[in-house]
Amino acid sequence: MRRSAVLTAGALAGAVALTGCSGSGAESGTDKAELAVSSSYMPQPVSADMAAGFLTITNEGAAEDTLTSVTSDVAGQVTMHSTVGGAMAEKSSFSIPAHGRLVFRSGGNHLMFEELKRAPKQGQTVAVKLTFATSGPLTVEMPVKSATYNPTTGH
Repeated sequence: MRRSAVLTAGALAGAVALTGCSGSGAESGTDKAELAVSSSYMPQPVSADMAAGFLTITNEGAAEDTLTSVTSDVAGQVTMHSTVGGAMAEKSSFSIPAHGRLVFRSGGNHLMFEELKRAPKQGQTVAVKLTFATSGPLTVEMPVKSATYNPTTGH
């Protein structure tokens, strides 16, 4: 009788362990955004009070998130803009789709650093804090490149 009790307990433990491995698709952590930032840079400002910033936010997660604000200690305020058909418009937020990305690039979506407190110079970095609706904030060290930097050529 003792041997069958041990086997039953072992079988029960195995069944419980296998239940935890079921492929239900609702695994912990996959139902949220998983954000990462790449390709960030600021062209050295040509104006004493304003600069632009560019970056890519990638979402590897299964849930959408929204970029709600951007701040930096180098600027009095940082605003987000979209450019469509040559017309620039300030935006209060940008959606980042699940398994998608949000691109800020020259001629498209971009960041504007306004009321500069100091003039960032090529070779320096600027700390930028990105705040999202759901995910925690991300701080990015944005390198300052030449005013004519082109990310497609690296110059």
